[in-house]
Amino acid sequence: MLLIEDEPGLLISLTDRLQGEGYRVETAEDGKAGFERAAHEPFDLIILDVMLPLKSGFDVCRDLRQRGINVPILMLTARGQVVDRVVGLKIGADDYLVKPFEPIELLARMEALLRRSPPALPNNSADFYHFDQIRVDFRRAEVKRNDVPVELLPKEYKLLCYLIEHRDTILSRDQLLDEVWGYDAIPTTRTVDVHIAGLRQKLEPDPRHPKYILTVHSLGYKFVG
Repeated sequence: MLLIEDEPGLLISLTDRLQGEGYRVETAEDGKAGFERAAHEPFDLIILDVMLPLKSGFDVCRDLRQRGINVPILMLTARGQVVDRVVGLKIGADDYLVKPFEPIELLARMEALLRRSPPALPNNSADFYHFDQIRVDFRRAEVKRNDVPVELLPKEYKLLCYLIEHRDTILSRDQLLDEVWGYDAIPTTRTVDVHIAGLRQKLEPDPRHPKYILTVHSLGYKFVG
């Protein structure tokens, strides 16, 4: 994982604690360096402070999401206002923890994010999945149709990965909310419907008559690959 934090004492103490829990931790002490590492190196999780020199945590998060990098991001901040939490979540952060915090809460939130993070799935190669003219590259978190990039929102990509992982299985809206958005998220089942519609519009040959992302009446959705 990547820890981006400019307070030396917190950086050292968190690194020691996380390594003691068995995590491999890489660090960066300003937003610019953190962004460069996150944009070019593979990480399972990013712990990102908001108040950073050279580039703010909000800017780091936003720019990573705009590049299609969907690694789970847990933001740390001394700010406690609701508006700051909302801003962080709206630009693509997956969770938000206000300083000071107990290490045990940080570990619990990390574990929850890592459980929800969609794994790479096999399809002859562990890094790719193909259906129709669509190619999903799990290592790069990219989706292409006939080698042309398809721009997906971060939650659309996570939803697609979860559907593929559980292909041929009926998934309820509540299950998708829990696994893709998280148990403590605010969205409603309507949010799932909107994101499903977005995926169909971008990936289905005929969005009005989907052949891959199917609705199972009264039960939920099913991906048939």
